[in-house]
Amino acid sequence: MTHEEEEEMQHDISKLQDQVQQISLTQKVIEDKMGGLKRDVEAKMYGVEAKMDGVEVKMDDLKKGIEDLKTNLTKLLQEMLANGERVVKKTHDENKINVNHDFIDSNVGSKNHHVLNINMRKFDGKDPRT
Repeated sequence: MTHEEEEEMQHDISKLQDQVQQISLTQKVIEDKMGGLKRDVEAKMYGVEAKMDGVEVKMDDLKKGIEDLKTNLTKLLQEMLANGERVVKKTHDENKINVNHDFIDSNVGSKNHHVLNINMRKFDGKDPRT
C-alpha cells in the first residue's frame, strides 16, 4: 500500500468516526427527548387518575345525598299524613259544581239546530270556480 492510499484510508476512517460520533450524539438527544416525553405522559396520566378518583368520590357523595333526600322526603310525607294533613286538598265550591253541571247539560241532549241548505255544485274537474 502506498503512502497516498494510506492517507486516503486514514481520511476515510476519520470521516466514518465523525459520522458515528454524530449519530451517537443524535441518538442520545433523541433518547433524552423521548425520556422527557415519557415522564410528561406519566405525570399527566397520574393527574388523570387522581381526577378520576376525585370524580368517583363526588359521585359516591352525590348518590348518598340523593338517598338521604329520598329518606327525608319519605319521612316528611309520612309525618304529614300521620298528623291528619292532606297532601291534596278538596274544594267544595258550589259555584264550580253548578258551572260543571251546566256545562255537562249544555253538551248533552238533542241537537235540533238547523243548518241552512247550501247550494253546492257538483265537482267534475272542469269548472275552475268549483
